[in-house]
Amino acid sequence: MSRDNWGSKIGVILAVAGSAVGLGNFLRFPVQAATNGGGSFIIPYLIAFLLLGIPLSWMEWTLGRAAGARRHGTAPGGFHYLLGKKSWAKHLGSLCILPPLFITFYYMFIQSWILAFTYYSATGTLMDVVKGGYGPMKEFFGNYIMLNTQLGPFPAAIVFFLITFACNMALLSFGVRKGIERVNKITMPILLIMGLILVGRVLTIDGIGQGLAFVWNPNLSEIANPTVWLAASGQVFFTMSLGMGIVFCYASYLKPKEDLVLSSLTAGATNGFAEVILGGTIVIPMAVLIAGNNIEECAKLGTFGLGFQTMPFVFGQLPFGGFFQTLWFGMLFIAGVTSAISIIQPLISFCEDDLKQSRKGAITSVSVVTFLGGLVGIFGLAAGAVDEFDFWGGSFLLVFIGTIQAFIFSFVLGKRKAKQADGSDESEAFALMNEGAALKLPKFFRFIIRYVCPAYLAIVLVAWLVHDGWAVVSLQGVSPDAMVTFLGHQMSQISFTWGIRIFLLVLTILLNVLIYFAWKKGDPADLPSKHIHKQDMPVGDSDEVATSNKEA
Repeated sequence: MSRDNWGSKIGVILAVAGSAVGLGNFLRFPVQAATNGGGSFIIPYLIAFLLLGIPLSWMEWTLGRAAGARRHGTAPGGFHYLLGKKSWAKHLGSLCILPPLFITFYYMFIQSWILAFTYYSATGTLMDVVKGGYGPMKEFFGNYIMLNTQLGPFPAAIVFFLITFACNMALLSFGVRKGIERVNKITMPILLIMGLILVGRVLTIDGIGQGLAFVWNPNLSEIANPTVWLAASGQVFFTMSLGMGIVFCYASYLKPKEDLVLSSLTAGATNGFAEVILGGTIVIPMAVLIAGNNIEECAKLGTFGLGFQTMPFVFGQLPFGGFFQTLWFGMLFIAGVTSAISIIQPLISFCEDDLKQSRKGAITSVSVVTFLGGLVGIFGLAAGAVDEFDFWGGSFLLVFIGTIQAFIFSFVLGKRKAKQADGSDESEAFALMNEGAALKLPKFFRFIIRYVCPAYLAIVLVAWLVHDGWAVVSLQGVSPDAMVTFLGHQMSQISFTWGIRIFLLVLTILLNVLIYFAWKKGDPADLPSKHIHKQDMPVGDSDEVATSNKEA
């Protein structure tokens, strides 16, 4: 059975850019920059983007292409072949399914907040709230996320979550080409236009020069601070969706001879533009306008404080404030949609490729699991469930998986030889990477990719394990007396946190049981399937070729 693939080069570029351009650009990046010296953060960020982000992205694209050639879009099947068909390789690859699974347990809920605030902005509710000052705005946000705001007889947060959840799954039901690709072709240009409009408005605000100076005038003494460099590297990793299995999955749908190097670079550059130029110029200067040139004050605003409280308040003080509030949250929602569907797609690919489910069956399976996990995140928000999901799925596992992928690329695939057309031997890793490339990989990047990236990631991982690992695992920072409430039951914070960890561990075990039975009779991709996806086309056909063939 043939697999779905991208219909055009611009389609895959916008899809990968859309996966990366999300809430991390407009909410997380400004907080990281504001709390790490503003302009002092930008320099190590750009260096990390060049020496870590781009090379790691090329590696993950290449591994995904290798997996796609075997009709697998996720790491269990991909690692099986990359690691010489070892029985344990599939289960090592199961780790790559965990980040998108854990992240979906809270990402769609946060995405639904944005949809709700877009609605409240458009109806004038937020303008009425900000007239009372910053305090009422903060209280309004708190009441909403704690399910205290009603929409009819139901908590508004639940209503908007259900709408957001249904929209994401509906878009994904159309497949890679007719769903993800088309959505990104439409929404990404709209997002960039909305962002540029907001940048234009921000630049015309009185006194904004102080905020711009904070962003673009680095304090060179801060650059020597290792914390700033670690924060910058972590942000690059997070914002480019590295280690999440997203790039790996998307690259598996590349057509043969599709350009990989230039496509990856273009998608990364689009994400960088959205993050630094749009996210940095819109949010940070306005935060400084409110908090003053005080890093500690900016830090107290927090990720959601900046996005959901400060920005509506500042826009509310301007002429046509309601319009700019709506534009702000509308832009965030589009960014959230493109990222959410990219996070969910690896889970669907796993169900299709390994479990041999139809697209409809895969959507149903993923919907049930992520919806139940989402309810845990919603009702356990105040108790710290989302913090646990985010740490394991959105932080630790990303670096851990990124390190594994870097070592597989460099020391497994990188050591294999592939014959070139001229008869010369080439590393299979770089032969796959350069296949069909309009822009060949610059040779000086080979050393960075093969040695610098794996060493860098290994050092970061080991340093974290030595310095913070045991403290995090043993919950040393949590008071034994701290109490939380979950579904009406009061319990200690430590008991609840271990309960969440057991929940995640059980899911991990069940995932590996599924993999064991799916592969019991051999590679699922080689087994006959009852399901033929309507969007499937022979590999290598583009939308344009298919149309011309039909007309002929």
